[in-house]
Amino acid sequence: MTKLTKRSALIAAAVLAAGVFGASTLLSGDAAAVETGQRAPAFSVRDASGATRTLSEFAGRTLVLEWTNHGCPYVRKHYDAGNMQALQRAAAEDGVVWLQIISSRPGAQGYLDAAGARARVATDNAAPAATLLDADGVMGRAYGARVSPHMFIINPQGVIVYQGAIDDRPSARPASLEGATNYVSAALADLAAGRAVQTTDTTPYGCTVKYEGVD
Repeated sequence: MTKLTKRSALIAAAVLAAGVFGASTLLSGDAAAVETGQRAPAFSVRDASGATRTLSEFAGRTLVLEWTNHGCPYVRKHYDAGNMQALQRAAAEDGVVWLQIISSRPGAQGYLDAAGARARVATDNAAPAATLLDADGVMGRAYGARVSPHMFIINPQGVIVYQGAIDDRPSARPASLEGATNYVSAALADLAAGRAVQTTDTTPYGCTVKYEGVD
């Protein structure tokens, strides 16, 4: 897939994705994506256990950010098939920190309080290091997270080295997982091997993140 390195290209691709894959509303200009190759935006967000998690606490480690919405069929494709959980566990075995982020506003699809988020992780047999509760959307807008799942990888130096789709099959059908190229696992393999990430930017697909004012 062609690499997209300029913000205008990312936004244009997102507009196309919205039309094709059912994401009805894009973020406003103040929530535009950060550039791959730039330092990741700092965050301070409470997780489902009640702890405050910050970017700085993970300095020196590779970090995966997964925007999620348990009611989204694109998310369900990966969880119901066990695909996302397998990625989470494989990453943890390699010392990678995997964070789920829920940016749905209260009352919207995908919103969970702390107890609900803990229950969802248990129900899905998921294995993130933590689930961050970003109901006010501050973290999501800082990263320009547009859909669920929208994936970001941050290297040990705090630089975004991948952002976009989880794979190359923009479908909610479980059968589409067969033969898919998983961009996240490929990027993590590149990092583990000490080489530059080969595919750095792709067009994310899924359900629009349910920020305030976004359906």
